[in-house]
Amino acid sequence: MGKTSIETRSLNLFYGDFQALTDINLTIPANEVTALIGPSGCGKSTLLRVFNRMNDLIAGVRVSGRVLFGGKDIYASDADLLRLREKVGMVFQRPNPFPLSVRENIVFGLAVHGLAPRQEYDRIVEESLRSVLLWDDLKDKLHHSALKLSLEQQQRLCIARVLPLKPSVLLMDEPCSALDPIATLHIEELMQKLKKEYTIVIVTHNMQQAARASDHTGFMYLGKLIEFGATARIFTKPGQELTENYISGRFG
Repeated sequence: MGKTSIETRSLNLFYGDFQALTDINLTIPANEVTALIGPSGCGKSTLLRVFNRMNDLIAGVRVSGRVLFGGKDIYASDADLLRLREKVGMVFQRPNPFPLSVRENIVFGLAVHGLAPRQEYDRIVEESLRSVLLWDDLKDKLHHSALKLSLEQQQRLCIARVLPLKPSVLLMDEPCSALDPIATLHIEELMQKLKKEYTIVIVTHNMQQAARASDHTGFMYLGKLIEFGATARIFTKPGQELTENYISGRFG
């Protein structure tokens, strides 16, 4: 494992009185794909949302421990939330393009954050769409509604929409759950291309997807990180009986 992107130390998270995450110690390597797997309700998505503090939007959430990004604790009192969410982008389960044109979807974040002059927009739109392999398909449809795209194209567009903010991490919460198997493979291939420039963390219920698309895998159960390591090892020689039982289909 090379350079570190995100690190958690003794991380705990509560929704009111319910403890959703317990003593999570995790090091996510940079420029690799890390998958979080485990049964429903085990805390995978909650942990993912910790990394850009999306859980802050939920009433009654309390966090203890440390989450380090770029060597700084993102839960420190002086943490810059706007900057964090620029650097740690999020892609959700179902594609959620804005009800705007393809072009307006891509430049929306630039306009909100004032990150680039308008004369740069055309270049950035092309770069972003090329990054997700959509430029050839959409270069003549930039002013068409994004809602008219196929689901796969919409999900690619949602990834492209994050890129102009110059993130270093892409969080993907079940990014293929709404897609058919062929579109799923296309998104997995895209992840392999994007990891050269970005650190990618995905939550998936699809263990075949984790095995195919990730470099490292964390298995979670009841809010705890049971095991974390190279994907090939986790799926062939897990060190914990719980992990082996889950991967072999004996529970979950």
